[in-house]
Amino acid sequence: MRILFAFLLQWVATSVGLWIAVMLLGTTSDPYNSNTALGIFLTAGFILSLINIFIKPIVSIISLPITILTLGLFMLVVNGLMVYLALRWTDGIEMSFFHSIIAGVIIGIVNSVIGHVAGVSKS
Repeated sequence: MRILFAFLLQWVATSVGLWIAVMLLGTTSDPYNSNTALGIFLTAGFILSLINIFIKPIVSIISLPITILTLGLFMLVVNGLMVYLALRWTDGIEMSFFHSIIAGVIIGIVNSVIGHVAGVSKS
C-alpha cells in the first residue's frame, strides 16, 4: 500500500512540476483551459513516472562512465532526456531539449519538496 501511495504521490508531484516547467519554459496547446490542461499534465506526469521507473535506470547504468567523468553533471542531461521523451510521447506539450534539461531540475525540486511535505522522502 505504501508503494502505491508513493507512486501516486510521485505522479502528482511530477505533473505539478511539469506544469510549472511548461508555464516557465515550454508551450502547450491551451494552457488556460483547465480541463484540457489537467488531462495533458496528468498524462505527461504518468508517462514521465513510468519512464523514470523503467527506462531511466537502464540509461543511467549505460551512461555511468561519462557520469563519473563529469562528476555527476551528466545526470542533468539524462533527466532532461527523460523529460524530453515523455513530452514527445504526450500530445499538446512541446519543449526543446535544452528546456527539458532545465525542466528536469524544476521537476526534481518540486518532487523533493512535495515528498518532504508528505513524509515520503527517500532519505
